[in-house]
Amino acid sequence: MVKISELQTKRLALRQWQPSDHPLFAEINEDSEVMAHYPKILNNKESNSLANKLEDLIAKRGWGFWAVELKSNKQFIGFVGLHNPEVVLPFTPCTEIGWRLSKKYWGKGYATEAANAALEYAFETLQIEEVVSFTSPQNIKSISVMERLNMVDTQQNFEHPTIPFGHKLREQVLYKITKAQWTENTL
Repeated sequence: MVKISELQTKRLALRQWQPSDHPLFAEINEDSEVMAHYPKILNNKESNSLANKLEDLIAKRGWGFWAVELKSNKQFIGFVGLHNPEVVLPFTPCTEIGWRLSKKYWGKGYATEAANAALEYAFETLQIEEVVSFTSPQNIKSISVMERLNMVDTQQNFEHPTIPFGHKLREQVLYKITKAQWTENTL
């Protein structure tokens, strides 16, 4: 049986998914502002399917896109974590870092705080040499998080193969951070 890793920060717990997260996750996934940089909002069935997939991946590997909750009140606020994309991208195989938080928790530093813990786990526990992140060039909020994480714009934009040709989100920016860069920035 795989040991499930859970991470702690000053304000947040990154943990395995629970059934009680599903309704709140569905609210996040049906919010057009949260999903503005995804091809579509998700209905309840699609959201539950995604939550189950994320839970299963953590159960299989011990890590992944963890559910994030506030330590102060155990409130589920979204997910942050690591993932090995299944789709073939110009730079796969790779490990990506990503996040999706409820809009009411934006602007409080939670994505950066949780993502820093995920990077520490990637580099110190998993011994990964490089972590990537990608999004549409219009997603300024996520790009700002990437930059606060000291990730570097590779200037190697690419077309995401699962997004239809001509779609405004097909072009993606690619950010990276190496273990050496992360170590240098944490000293």
